[in-house]
Amino acid sequence: MAERNTAPVPVIDRPDDRTLEVRCDGDWLIGKGMPSVAEVGARLTTAPAPERVRVTAAGLGRWDASLVAFVVGLETLCRARSVPLDKAGLPAGVRRLVDLALAVPEKAGTRRAGGGTPVLEVIGTATLGVWRSAQDTIAFIGDATLAFSRLLTGKARFRGSDLLLTVQESGAQALAITAVISLLVGLILAFVGAVQLRTFGAEIYVANLVTVAMTREMAAIMTAIVLAGRTGAAFAAQLGTMQANEEIDALATLGVPPVDFLVLPRMLALMLMMPLLYVYSVFAGMLGGVLVGIGMLDLSPTVYLEQTRSSFTATDFLVGWGKSVLFGALVAIAGCMRGIQSGRSAAAVGNAATSAVVTALVYIIISDALLAVLLNTIGV
Repeated sequence: MAERNTAPVPVIDRPDDRTLEVRCDGDWLIGKGMPSVAEVGARLTTAPAPERVRVTAAGLGRWDASLVAFVVGLETLCRARSVPLDKAGLPAGVRRLVDLALAVPEKAGTRRAGGGTPVLEVIGTATLGVWRSAQDTIAFIGDATLAFSRLLTGKARFRGSDLLLTVQESGAQALAITAVISLLVGLILAFVGAVQLRTFGAEIYVANLVTVAMTREMAAIMTAIVLAGRTGAAFAAQLGTMQANEEIDALATLGVPPVDFLVLPRMLALMLMMPLLYVYSVFAGMLGGVLVGIGMLDLSPTVYLEQTRSSFTATDFLVGWGKSVLFGALVAIAGCMRGIQSGRSAAAVGNAATSAVVTALVYIIISDALLAVLLNTIGV
């Protein structure tokens, strides 16, 4: 006859008013199922409440981890109710396994959460995170400002070779991607403008649209976005790796300000290269407009170039040029700040690079919006 696959059931008895006895008889095997301590918990609340629990196994047959799990649950239940558990009636092997299981605390975060986080807690946590991030940003900008003041007084400490290398990486090596992006932006602006202006028979003003847009806004913004993804992320990864290798701590120990040695040359390089890349981007975007205006709209090259010349103003150029300097500083600040704030693991360095790009883009868009409002207010 086949053995029935039923879970073992402990026998619960009250030999006296002070003691609750739990007898584990028969075979306790995982294949037969896992018993529950719920019945024992219910008996502990029955009046008169027992003062101790005794577990015995005089009639125990075969046993495995199911018995150990049951006794561990029983021990946890008794501890929660401050009732002592007497395990003297168990085999020595069971007692040792139970003591070993209870000796190692439960790892935090492994138990399934009972419910979601309250909405107010989520909002409060997010608000505190934004506030701390704002404080860190203001503090870093203050350190960078002090570093620039030391540069003006000749007291800043950094290597000129680092500045030249960063100038090359963020300037000359970025020409190709800047040219491609700006050329395509000019093409897009000219094509979209032509579709709309053609309904009014004013295709010639495509030249004005491309010139003003590239000079005043798009050249500076697109160049800054390119450098945020290309150079800002590289700054964060470099400084994050140095943070992980404790090189930044070593500089501070040697008395060398990390902001002077690491951040200042990178900020100077971007603030010097961004205006040059801006000029390059303006002409690349205008070239894209020329390709659409002359190649697709059949406009006269002379007329198109004359419209471009008449719409190009020194005010628009200076506005875009000033934005490029500001955007270069913001990209450098975002990249260096996230790199120095990085943790000391490979994952933290990757997160710092991602955060640097996102932070730089937010800074660029917010500052451009504020400048647009300010310039419109003063009539520039």
